[in-house]
Amino acid sequence: MSFPFAGGVAVVTGAAGGIGRSLAHRFARDAMRLVIADVDEAALGAVRDELVSAGADVEALRVDVSDAADVQRLADAACKRFGTVSILCNNAGIVVGGRARAIWEYDVEDWRWSLDVNVMSIAHGLRSFIPRMIAQGDRAHVVNTASIAGLVTGAHNPVYSMTKHAVVRASEALQASLIERGHPIGVTCLCPGIVRTRIYHSERNRPAALTPAGGPPQDSAELLAAAEIGMEPDQVADITRDAIIENRFYALTSDAFDGMIRARFEAILSRRNPVYENPLGVARNAAATR
Repeated sequence: MSFPFAGGVAVVTGAAGGIGRSLAHRFARDAMRLVIADVDEAALGAVRDELVSAGADVEALRVDVSDAADVQRLADAACKRFGTVSILCNNAGIVVGGRARAIWEYDVEDWRWSLDVNVMSIAHGLRSFIPRMIAQGDRAHVVNTASIAGLVTGAHNPVYSMTKHAVVRASEALQASLIERGHPIGVTCLCPGIVRTRIYHSERNRPAALTPAGGPPQDSAELLAAAEIGMEPDQVADITRDAIIENRFYALTSDAFDGMIRARFEAILSRRNPVYENPLGVARNAAATR
Protein backbone atom coordinates (compact mmCIF):
# COMPACT_ATOMS: atom_id res chain seq x y z
CA MET A 1 0.00 0.00 0.00
CA SER A 2 1.49 3.37 -0.99
CA PHE A 3 2.40 5.71 1.83
CA PRO A 4 1.03 9.27 1.46
CA PHE A 5 3.96 10.86 3.29
CA ALA A 6 6.80 9.08 1.48
CA GLY A 7 9.68 11.50 1.09
CA GLY A 8 8.35 13.77 3.84
CA VAL A 9 9.67 14.51 7.33
CA ALA A 10 8.81 12.54 10.47
CA VAL A 11 9.56 13.64 14.04
CA VAL A 12 9.62 10.80 16.58
CA THR A 13 10.14 11.21 20.33
CA GLY A 14 11.14 8.29 22.51
CA ALA A 15 13.08 7.02 19.50
CA ALA A 16 16.02 5.42 21.31
CA GLY A 17 14.27 2.07 21.55
CA GLY A 18 11.02 0.14 21.47
CA ILE A 19 8.11 1.52 19.47
CA GLY A 20 9.88 4.81 18.71
CA ARG A 21 12.89 3.09 17.17
CA SER A 22 10.61 0.85 15.10
CA LEU A 23 8.55 3.83 13.90
CA ALA A 24 11.74 5.59 12.78
CA HIS A 25 12.93 2.54 10.85
CA ARG A 26 9.46 2.03 9.33
CA PHE A 27 9.32 5.65 8.13
CA ALA A 28 12.88 5.41 6.81
CA ARG A 29 11.80 2.53 4.58
CA ASP A 30 9.22 4.93 3.15
CA ALA A 31 12.07 7.32 2.27
CA MET A 32 11.06 9.80 4.96
CA ARG A 33 13.62 12.16 6.42
CA LEU A 34 13.78 11.86 10.19
CA VAL A 35 14.16 13.91 13.34
CA ILE A 36 14.52 11.54 16.28
CA ALA A 37 14.64 12.50 19.95
CA ASP A 38 15.12 10.82 23.31
CA VAL A 39 16.48 11.56 26.77
CA ASP A 40 18.88 8.58 26.45
CA GLU A 41 21.56 10.17 24.30
CA ALA A 42 23.79 7.12 23.93
CA ALA A 43 20.97 4.80 22.81
CA LEU A 44 19.63 7.52 20.52
CA GLY A 45 23.03 7.81 18.87
CA ALA A 46 23.02 4.09 18.18
CA VAL A 47 19.61 4.34 16.49
CA ARG A 48 20.81 7.33 14.46
CA ASP A 49 23.79 5.29 13.26
CA GLU A 50 21.49 2.39 12.29
CA LEU A 51 19.30 4.71 10.26
CA VAL A 52 22.19 6.49 8.57
CA SER A 53 23.72 3.12 7.66
CA ALA A 54 20.39 2.25 6.05
CA GLY A 55 20.58 5.42 3.95
CA ALA A 56 18.24 7.68 5.91
CA ASP A 57 18.66 11.44 6.33
CA VAL A 58 18.51 11.88 10.11
CA GLU A 59 18.75 14.59 12.74
CA ALA A 60 19.07 13.26 16.32
CA LEU A 61 18.65 15.40 19.43
CA ARG A 62 18.71 14.65 23.12
CA VAL A 63 15.36 15.99 24.32
CA ASP A 64 13.61 15.85 27.67
CA VAL A 65 9.96 15.84 26.56
CA SER A 66 8.84 16.98 30.01
CA ASP A 67 10.59 20.30 29.35
CA ALA A 68 8.63 22.75 27.19
CA ALA A 69 11.79 24.58 26.11
CA ASP A 70 13.45 21.33 25.04
CA VAL A 71 10.46 20.37 22.88
CA GLN A 72 10.41 23.86 21.38
CA ARG A 73 14.09 23.40 20.55
CA LEU A 74 13.17 20.12 18.84
CA ALA A 75 10.55 21.86 16.70
CA ASP A 76 12.99 24.64 15.82
CA ALA A 77 15.66 22.13 14.84
CA ALA A 78 13.26 20.11 12.68
CA CYS A 79 12.13 23.18 10.78
CA LYS A 80 15.66 24.54 10.44
CA ARG A 81 16.98 21.24 9.06
CA PHE A 82 14.08 20.22 6.82
CA GLY A 83 11.70 23.18 6.65
CA THR A 84 8.57 21.12 7.18
CA VAL A 85 7.04 18.34 9.34
CA SER A 86 4.75 15.74 7.76
CA ILE A 87 4.32 13.35 10.70
CA LEU A 88 4.68 14.08 14.40
CA CYS A 89 4.89 11.09 16.73
CA ASN A 90 4.49 12.09 20.39
CA ASN A 91 5.71 8.69 21.48
CA ALA A 92 7.92 9.11 24.56
CA GLY A 93 6.56 7.62 27.77
CA ILE A 94 7.54 6.00 31.06
CA VAL A 95 6.22 3.53 33.62
CA VAL A 96 7.25 4.08 37.24
CA GLY A 97 8.44 1.05 39.16
CA GLY A 98 6.39 -0.65 41.82
CA ARG A 99 3.31 -0.66 39.62
CA ALA A 100 1.54 -3.33 41.68
CA ARG A 101 0.99 -0.75 44.44
CA ALA A 102 -2.43 0.62 45.30
CA ILE A 103 -2.97 4.11 43.91
CA TRP A 104 -2.67 5.82 47.31
CA GLU A 105 0.75 4.21 47.88
CA TYR A 106 2.49 6.10 45.05
CA ASP A 107 4.89 8.84 46.11
CA VAL A 108 4.25 12.38 44.92
CA GLU A 109 7.43 12.11 42.82
CA ASP A 110 5.89 9.13 40.98
CA TRP A 111 2.85 11.23 40.11
CA ARG A 112 4.92 14.21 39.00
CA TRP A 113 7.29 12.19 36.82
CA SER A 114 4.42 10.28 35.20
CA LEU A 115 2.44 13.43 34.47
CA ASP A 116 5.47 15.34 33.22
CA VAL A 117 6.61 12.68 30.75
CA ASN A 118 3.35 11.03 29.70
CA VAL A 119 0.95 14.00 29.67
CA MET A 120 2.86 17.27 29.58
CA SER A 121 5.00 15.92 26.73
CA ILE A 122 1.81 15.77 24.65
CA ALA A 123 0.97 19.35 25.59
CA HIS A 124 4.49 20.52 24.70
CA GLY A 125 4.48 18.62 21.41
CA LEU A 126 1.12 19.98 20.31
CA ARG A 127 1.93 23.57 21.32
CA SER A 128 5.31 23.54 19.56
CA PHE A 129 4.42 21.67 16.37
CA ILE A 130 0.72 22.04 15.51
CA PRO A 131 0.82 25.79 14.68
CA ARG A 132 3.75 25.14 12.34
CA MET A 133 2.01 22.18 10.71
CA ILE A 134 -1.14 24.27 10.21
CA ALA A 135 0.90 27.09 8.69
CA GLN A 136 2.38 24.68 6.16
CA GLY A 137 -1.10 24.20 4.72
CA ASP A 138 -0.24 20.68 3.55
CA ARG A 139 -1.63 17.34 4.57
CA ALA A 140 0.06 16.06 7.73
CA HIS A 141 -0.51 13.57 10.54
CA VAL A 142 -0.05 13.36 14.33
CA VAL A 143 0.39 10.10 16.23
CA ASN A 144 -0.01 10.25 20.01
CA THR A 145 1.07 7.07 21.78
CA ALA A 146 -1.44 6.24 24.50
CA SER A 147 -1.99 2.64 25.60
CA ILE A 148 -4.67 0.03 25.96
CA ALA A 149 -4.38 1.13 29.61
CA GLY A 150 -6.06 4.36 28.52
CA LEU A 151 -9.19 2.50 27.46
CA VAL A 152 -9.68 -0.05 30.25
CA THR A 153 -10.09 0.34 33.99
CA GLY A 154 -8.97 -1.32 37.20
CA ALA A 155 -6.30 -1.25 39.88
CA HIS A 156 -3.33 -2.38 37.77
CA ASN A 157 -0.57 0.21 37.15
CA PRO A 158 -2.93 3.05 38.15
CA VAL A 159 -0.77 6.17 37.78
CA TYR A 160 0.48 5.17 34.33
CA SER A 161 -3.06 4.24 33.30
CA MET A 162 -4.40 7.58 34.49
CA THR A 163 -1.90 9.41 32.28
CA LYS A 164 -2.83 7.32 29.26
CA HIS A 165 -6.53 8.08 29.74
CA ALA A 166 -5.46 11.73 29.54
CA VAL A 167 -3.57 11.09 26.30
CA VAL A 168 -6.65 9.51 24.72
CA ARG A 169 -8.82 12.48 25.68
CA ALA A 170 -6.23 15.00 24.48
CA SER A 171 -5.97 13.18 21.17
CA GLU A 172 -9.75 13.24 20.71
CA ALA A 173 -9.77 16.97 21.42
CA LEU A 174 -6.95 17.49 18.93
CA GLN A 175 -8.78 15.69 16.15
CA ALA A 176 -12.07 17.46 16.91
CA SER A 177 -10.41 20.88 16.86
CA LEU A 178 -8.60 20.20 13.60
CA ILE A 179 -11.82 18.99 11.95
CA GLU A 180 -13.82 21.98 13.23
CA ARG A 181 -11.25 24.38 11.79
CA GLY A 182 -10.82 22.55 8.50
CA HIS A 183 -7.11 21.78 8.81
CA PRO A 184 -5.86 18.78 6.73
CA ILE A 185 -4.04 17.13 9.63
CA GLY A 186 -4.98 13.60 10.58
CA VAL A 187 -4.70 12.18 14.09
CA THR A 188 -4.05 8.65 15.29
CA CYS A 189 -4.30 7.65 18.94
CA LEU A 190 -2.05 4.61 19.21
CA CYS A 191 -3.16 2.25 21.99
CA PRO A 192 -0.70 -0.64 22.17
CA GLY A 193 -1.27 -3.67 24.33
CA ILE A 194 1.77 -5.31 25.90
CA VAL A 195 4.83 -4.79 23.69
CA ARG A 196 8.38 -6.09 24.07
CA THR A 197 10.09 -2.83 25.00
CA ARG A 198 12.12 -1.46 27.92
CA ILE A 199 9.32 0.76 29.20
CA TYR A 200 9.13 -1.33 32.36
CA HIS A 201 12.76 -0.37 33.00
CA SER A 202 12.02 3.36 32.81
CA GLU A 203 13.54 3.97 36.25
CA ARG A 204 16.97 4.06 34.57
CA ASN A 205 16.07 7.51 33.22
CA ARG A 206 14.29 9.00 36.25
CA PRO A 207 15.67 12.42 37.30
CA ALA A 208 17.22 12.47 40.76
CA ALA A 209 14.95 15.37 41.73
CA LEU A 210 11.89 13.18 41.13
CA THR A 211 13.19 10.07 42.89
CA PRO A 212 11.52 9.29 46.26
CA ALA A 213 13.68 9.64 49.36
CA GLY A 214 13.73 5.87 49.82
CA GLY A 215 15.04 5.28 46.30
CA PRO A 216 13.26 4.21 43.11
CA PRO A 217 10.49 1.65 43.59
CA GLN A 218 11.05 -1.80 42.16
CA ASP A 219 8.87 -4.23 40.24
CA SER A 220 8.90 -7.95 40.92
CA ALA A 221 10.74 -10.22 38.49
CA GLU A 222 7.33 -11.55 37.45
CA LEU A 223 6.12 -8.09 36.44
CA LEU A 224 9.39 -7.26 34.69
CA ALA A 225 9.01 -10.43 32.63
CA ALA A 226 5.50 -9.42 31.53
CA ALA A 227 6.69 -7.74 28.34
CA GLU A 228 7.95 -11.08 27.04
CA ILE A 229 4.38 -12.11 26.23
CA GLY A 230 3.87 -9.02 24.09
CA MET A 231 4.21 -8.30 20.40
CA GLU A 232 7.32 -6.96 18.72
CA PRO A 233 7.66 -3.17 18.30
CA ASP A 234 8.03 -3.61 14.53
CA GLN A 235 4.49 -5.01 14.42
CA VAL A 236 3.23 -1.91 16.24
CA ALA A 237 5.01 0.30 13.72
CA ASP A 238 3.31 -1.52 10.84
CA ILE A 239 -0.10 -1.11 12.51
CA THR A 240 0.61 2.59 13.00
CA ARG A 241 1.62 3.01 9.36
CA ASP A 242 -1.66 1.39 8.26
CA ALA A 243 -3.64 3.73 10.54
CA ILE A 244 -1.88 6.75 9.03
CA ILE A 245 -2.66 5.56 5.50
CA GLU A 246 -6.32 5.04 6.43
CA ASN A 247 -6.47 8.28 8.45
CA ARG A 248 -7.80 6.13 11.29
CA PHE A 249 -8.04 7.59 14.78
CA TYR A 250 -7.99 4.57 17.10
CA ALA A 251 -5.10 2.18 16.45
CA LEU A 252 -5.25 -0.84 18.74
CA THR A 253 -2.66 -3.59 18.45
CA SER A 254 -4.66 -6.45 19.95
CA ASP A 255 -8.26 -7.58 20.35
CA ALA A 256 -7.43 -9.37 23.61
CA PHE A 257 -8.72 -6.42 25.65
CA ASP A 258 -11.94 -5.82 23.69
CA GLY A 259 -14.00 -7.47 26.41
CA MET A 260 -12.58 -5.15 29.05
CA ILE A 261 -13.18 -2.07 26.90
CA ARG A 262 -16.74 -3.12 26.11
CA ALA A 263 -17.51 -3.95 29.76
CA ARG A 264 -16.27 -0.54 30.89
CA PHE A 265 -18.42 1.45 28.48
CA GLU A 266 -21.45 -0.77 28.99
CA ALA A 267 -21.17 -0.14 32.74
CA ILE A 268 -21.06 3.61 32.10
CA LEU A 269 -24.07 3.57 29.77
CA SER A 270 -26.13 1.29 32.02
CA ARG A 271 -25.25 3.31 35.13
CA ARG A 272 -23.97 0.30 37.02
CA ASN A 273 -20.78 -0.39 38.91
CA PRO A 274 -17.79 -1.52 36.84
CA VAL A 275 -16.35 -5.02 36.99
CA TYR A 276 -12.58 -4.99 37.29
CA GLU A 277 -10.16 -7.37 35.60
CA ASN A 278 -6.38 -7.39 35.59
CA PRO A 279 -5.23 -6.59 32.02
CA LEU A 280 -1.99 -8.47 32.57
CA GLY A 281 -3.98 -11.61 33.32
CA VAL A 282 -6.08 -11.05 30.20
CA ALA A 283 -2.91 -10.65 28.14
CA ARG A 284 -1.40 -13.83 29.57
CA ASN A 285 -4.54 -15.81 28.76
CA ALA A 286 -4.53 -14.45 25.21
CA ALA A 287 -0.85 -15.34 24.80
CA ALA A 288 -1.48 -18.87 26.07
CA THR A 289 -4.14 -19.46 23.40
CA ARG A 290 -2.10 -18.09 20.49
